[in-house]
Amino acid sequence: MARLTLILIAAMLLMALWATPSRAADRYIMVVDADGAIVPAMENYIDRALDKAEKDDVALVIIQLDTPGGSVLTTEEIIQRIRGAEVPVVVYVGPRGAMAASAGALITMSGHAAAMAPETVIGAASPIDGSGSDLNETADKKAKEILTANMRSLTETRPSEAQAMAVAMITDAEAITATEALELGLIDYIASDIDDLIAQMDGASLPLSASSSPLALNGLQTRTVEMSLIETLLLILTDPTLVYLLLSTGIILIILEFRAPGGWVAGTLGAVMVVLSLYGLGQLPINYLGLIFVGLAVGLFIMEMSIPGTQGGLTVAAAVSLAVGGLIMFNNSAVRQFGGISVIFIVGQTITLAGLGAVVGIWLTRTLKRQPMLGNQGMLGMVGVVRHPLNPQGLVMVNGERWKAETADGLYIDVDIPVRVVKMKNLVLEVEPVDPVEMPNKPKH
Repeated sequence: MARLTLILIAAMLLMALWATPSRAADRYIMVVDADGAIVPAMENYIDRALDKAEKDDVALVIIQLDTPGGSVLTTEEIIQRIRGAEVPVVVYVGPRGAMAASAGALITMSGHAAAMAPETVIGAASPIDGSGSDLNETADKKAKEILTANMRSLTETRPSEAQAMAVAMITDAEAITATEALELGLIDYIASDIDDLIAQMDGASLPLSASSSPLALNGLQTRTVEMSLIETLLLILTDPTLVYLLLSTGIILIILEFRAPGGWVAGTLGAVMVVLSLYGLGQLPINYLGLIFVGLAVGLFIMEMSIPGTQGGLTVAAAVSLAVGGLIMFNNSAVRQFGGISVIFIVGQTITLAGLGAVVGIWLTRTLKRQPMLGNQGMLGMVGVVRHPLNPQGLVMVNGERWKAETADGLYIDVDIPVRVVKMKNLVLEVEPVDPVEMPNKPKH
């Protein structure tokens, strides 16, 4: 009995050890897919991932970076977070065809190690102002001094040639390939993919702290931290084309709601679109002069709907003004870091809006000229025939209905004579003959 008990206890211990994963089994490599412009949503994503990495047992964080650049202030926040991370971080410019342009160059250098995939580029980090224009001489000098100081700090452990190139990326907008960056010592690895990067970094020591031990990466799984729905939405809302589409369409829907009140779908949808576009406008380095033309377009749209007889001419002018506003706001080098906006798209939308405006304007003009079909006014001018002689009162058939009627001048009008309605009072029509020449010569009774 005692032997059986010992066997059962031993079996339970073995099962418990088998069911409880070891610390090594929990250890993993985290991948952060930073694909997009450097905006607050991207900062929040990286910050959240590093927080999770510091709580979990993460051996290495790989930030796979593909960015055209973005906000300098946001870049500085990301750099501070990476440099202060309690886990080793490597910034990997990938996959093939990716780039670490503008602000992305500084983020790449901020990692405890830097790597690039083949056929990728890094650089072109010259500063520009919030409207996308080149800075004036004084502001340009100050901005470049700050950025170059940051870059020198991030690359101080690298060869002097690498430091010089890193600084030239800011002062002269230089850009280089992965092979050139490795030859200069600006990066540590060229890896075809993440698995290749992990294999190369296994056993490497990163300058995380004085007590850092070599990385033990062999056999560890990789887990990707995905962007949250909100982060993804906010990142998408920094796409200039989408921002322009939301702004222009939302304005038109709101104007239509005011023009034809009573519903709620158009107005609500338009308001949501405008609010979402305002977030994007707040993140993008737009030229605010374009907003003047957008405001002019709004005024022209309102005038089109308020002034009869324009036949869509004001809508065409409004569409053109909206297009000019979009081109001024988004057509600059700073916005192109966020994806830019297609001129073809703006022209296409302008033609569509102008065409629809012209069609609607002509239709409204014709509708205003058309006689109303209901009520007293709707009967005026209609032609019918006499069904019971008018002497001077009788019955007429108008619009498929029998009506009491009387002649305008007390004349006698016989049956089957066509008459025209000239007045209506108390549901009695006052009519006159359509062709008095054909009237029968019959005296009034």
